[in-house]
Formats: sequence, structure tokens, C-alpha cells
Amino acid sequence: MIAIIKYNAGNTKSVQNALKRLGYESIITDDRAEILSADKVIFPGVGEASTAMQYLKERGLDEVIKSVTQPFLGICLGLQLMCNKTEEGNTYCLGIFDTAVKCFPPKEKVPHMGWNNFTSIKGTLFNNINKNDDVYYVHSYYAELCKDTVAVCDYINSFSAGLQKDNFYATQFHPEKSAGVGEQLLKNFLEL
Repeated sequence: MIAIIKYNAGNTKSVQNALKRLGYESIITDDRAEILSADKVIFPGVGEASTAMQYLKERGLDEVIKSVTQPFLGICLGLQLMCNKTEEGNTYCLGIFDTAVKCFPPKEKVPHMGWNNFTSIKGTLFNNINKNDDVYYVHSYYAELCKDTVAVCDYINSFSAGLQKDNFYATQFHPEKSAGVGEQLLKNFLEL
């Protein structure tokens, strides 16, 4: 079973539909037992960090997420909430990845919205994906580069497009909206 974490952020249905296109069934849940017993867990998100963290804490999901031992994939806001702290609402997050989330400086159009490729990629999540492949982004905040960075994108400055530590994986871009490249990444995750 694949559990998609339900919390105060959108995009869960888009992820569920992408999994269905790949032939996988999933449930959208905020139930502790269902999350901990799932084969894989996905933590997507479109929304605002402080209210999302508040929802997670009120339901004890912050501690559940940190205790997950199966493959876990954070997407967009999910990635940001897996970091130490974000400038969005000056919010302390889950601290899985030892890096901070910053707001893009207003030198270019913000949010970073649309298709972009990578300056580097590594690791099993990116098997059969080329660094010149385009993926879809929509975000105003970014995770700084750190030791857990496995994919880098440049927009205004270099940022973590992908992070990985132990069983925890995350992408700043939306694989569920990234056509064939996104499907390949989801397939790589589901086959871990």
C-alpha cells in the first residue's frame, strides 16, 4: 500500500492520479497506523508552511513522519517541511534534512514557475533521468544546498532540486506534473 499524507496542503489528488496512471493504488490519509504500515509514503504539498506545520503538530504527524522507516518521498512543500526551518512564516520544520529554506530574492520573476532542468543529479531516484531533462516547478522558497543534495537546479541561484538521506527522498519540483520524466522518477521511487 502507498500512503499519501493528508495535511493542510493541496495536491494530494494530483499525486494519487499520477500513481494510478502508473498502475498503483494509494490512499490519502492522516491516520498514524496507515502511514506507518504503508510500503511507501508520499508527502506532497502546495500551500503555506506555518499552517501546514501546525496541522502536522496538532495531529502528531510531525513525529510520525520522523519515525517512518520505509521509503518516503516529499514533494515541493513536502521537501521544504522536511528541512530545519523556512523563512516562510519563520517556521521550524521537521529537521530531517540539515538545511534552511529561503525566499528567492526578487531579481527575477518569483515564483519560479514552469519547466527547468538540472545542473547535476545523482542517486537511484534519478535512474534513467538526464540532467538536461525538464521538470515542472512552482515555488517562491528553496532549500539551500547541503550534504543531502542529490539534484541541483539554477534559478536566480543554485538550490536543492532533490534531497536524500537514508530512506527519506524529496523533490522541489512536481513529478506528478512533469510528464515522462516525472513518471520515471515516481517509478524509481516506487521500485525502491
